[in-house]
Amino acid sequence: MEEKSFEQALEELKEIVQILERGERPLDEALSLFEKGVSLVAFCTKRLDEVERKVEALLRGEDGQLRTCPFEELNHSS
Repeated sequence: MEEKSFEQALEELKEIVQILERGERPLDEALSLFEKGVSLVAFCTKRLDEVERKVEALLRGEDGQLRTCPFEELNHSS
């Protein structure tokens, strides 16, 4: 898959779902779209996992324990 942003992949996935829900495409084309959708889901899941790990690393204290903080604090700390 070409390099794209999470947002682009998610938008493309939404479009594929809408096309498949209409059920107007020939079987071979629908299967191809479904395969592309599965690939996009895997890409989006991988990106979300990467972001989750980064956030977790940022929230890990010096003692190695995870700490929680309100989302608002995340926006104001830099």
